[in-house]
Amino acid sequence: MAPDGLLEVTDVKQYYYCPRIPFFRYCLPRIRPLTYGMQEGIQQHAEEPLREERRSLRAYGLTGGERVFDLPLRSAALGLVGRLDMAIRAPVPSTTPGEALVVDYKLTRGAVGLHFQAQLAAYALMLEEAWGTPVRRAFLYHLPLRRAEEVALTPALRRRVPLAVQAIHQLVRDERLPDPPSNKARCVTCEFRRFCNDAV
Repeated sequence: MAPDGLLEVTDVKQYYYCPRIPFFRYCLPRIRPLTYGMQEGIQQHAEEPLREERRSLRAYGLTGGERVFDLPLRSAALGLVGRLDMAIRAPVPSTTPGEALVVDYKLTRGAVGLHFQAQLAAYALMLEEAWGTPVRRAFLYHLPLRRAEEVALTPALRRRVPLAVQAIHQLVRDERLPDPPSNKARCVTCEFRRFCNDAV
């Protein structure tokens, strides 16, 4: 947690994946190991902007626009800080208002689960605040597949962001271990699994 009490956008993602992850991160901060998957993700994220600059914006439904990589974002209103992999400032045709797009790189081949959707929604809200431009579309870019997948930024999904922030602050204040996720398959690759005696 930042000195001013702001959470990170990744905490929102982790909360919807398994609320125990932000609990361990903030209540027991010294136990988190760095896994091979984390290291691989860091490496892939560092290399992707070079590849992205060579691609057209067609994957995002655009013929042109300005890419901004590794964009730091901060919102006191939402209580979040984060670093967005890529924002795109779409050109402004004379007939329509401009827009900005959110793109987050992930080392995944699977479906875009709620945890990824909530992270994209958090970035969208923060980018709207920072740039004063509507964000109507967000994309998860599957690094192994070299494919962008659009995520609908519904009002319900946007509301999940402040709900997660409130819930994380509450569990940290209470120092209360949340229930494990209903999908125990997630526990198999979790870096905290050895601390959860009631999971896998």
